Amino acid sequence: MIQLKEIIENKDKVINGLKKRGFKKLNILDEIINTDKSRRNTQKKLDDILFKSNNLSSEISELYKKGKNKEASVLKKKSATLKKQSKDLNERLRKIKSNLIDLRCEVPNVPDEKVSEGKDENDNVLIDEFGENRKLNSLLTHWELSKKYNIIDFETGNKITGSGFPLYIGKGAKLKRALINFFLDRNMQAGYTECQVPLLINESSAFGTGQLPDKEGQMYHVTVENLFLIPTSEVPLTNMFRDKTLDENRIPIKLTAFTPCFRREAGSYGSNVRGLNRLHQFDKVEIVRLEKPEDSQAALYKMIDHIKNILIELELPSRIIRLCGKDLGFTSSITYDFELFSPAQKKWLEISSVSNFKTFQTERLNLKFKNQNGEKIYLHSLNGSSLALPRLIASLLENFQTNEGIKIPESLVPYTGFNIIN
Repeated sequence: MIQLKEIIENKDKVINGLKKRGFKKLNILDEIINTDKSRRNTQKKLDDILFKSNNLSSEISELYKKGKNKEASVLKKKSATLKKQSKDLNERLRKIKSNLIDLRCEVPNVPDEKVSEGKDENDNVLIDEFGENRKLNSLLTHWELSKKYNIIDFETGNKITGSGFPLYIGKGAKLKRALINFFLDRNMQAGYTECQVPLLINESSAFGTGQLPDKEGQMYHVTVENLFLIPTSEVPLTNMFRDKTLDENRIPIKLTAFTPCFRREAGSYGSNVRGLNRLHQFDKVEIVRLEKPEDSQAALYKMIDHIKNILIELELPSRIIRLCGKDLGFTSSITYDFELFSPAQKKWLEISSVSNFKTFQTERLNLKFKNQNGEKIYLHSLNGSSLALPRLIASLLENFQTNEGIKIPESLVPYTGFNIIN
């Protein structure tokens, strides 16, 4: 959530930022400010009554000690009236706070100053393009190659579970495992600590990183225990520090994890979801950072460079895009997408999003650090895929296909144990 202080003190700046997104309900900011005034006024009334009530209790106790029972009885009636008023005010305050949270949850993050307004994804900004665009003669799509070499079975996965749950076989399974280990090794070499996290989260965790109430339609819900399958390991990794105030010397925190990820992708149809393009279950290696506000932008660029270097090692044609305001995710302040080229499909496939959420998540998480002056300050949270496997495998299969088979990038051979799929 956007910090209340930011909305109250810099409303015009917040409005200008939200306009970049095309956010229409700008009058909600006045509603938030007025609701917060009501909260503070109600809290003041409650505090005054509690103060009077406490003083009255002391007076009643003294009167009883002095044997002045009649006077004490009169004050007890006043005390009962005050207790009733405090109970009513407590309930009113609870409702106001709940309403305030609901209102704030409707407002997306304010885009960073570097983010352009734009109208749609066509207005995203190309930042960099690198890697070899191979000239291939006979091109097969990754789903045709998967069938030809018996490495990914979409039909059996569909039979076992449903569409969007592929089955990896033989060298396909080993290639995927090799990529996971390759990514984790590169992340740990860059100073990220590996974690193994739960694949199920509760409502508080989903709220903390912004999946609830915005994205509940995209998550799988386990109704027995009211839990959710994770859409990415970002959620449990960041929630490790929910409701914590960290010492300054612990910052930055750099974490990485491999997990399966689960997304319903409701309403996704057509050729763009064929093969590995869009799945309901997929594997991903994630990186997460918690940074001081003044360091988070530099940390974002380090994450971008780190992922770029991994793709350079994999020798894949790649590009980096900075998303415009109207293409930004709800919780993000600034996002850079990495895309790989699919020569058989003749299009770019997104395989990573690197985002700085600033305090949008940590406000929800109540996650702060204590500086040398003893001040408690909200951290900035960042995350990125390093990397998501399905579309990367799709691009790898298509870009490295030859008449002899699918070659393996040199950097991966120590992990696969083979240099060709044939």
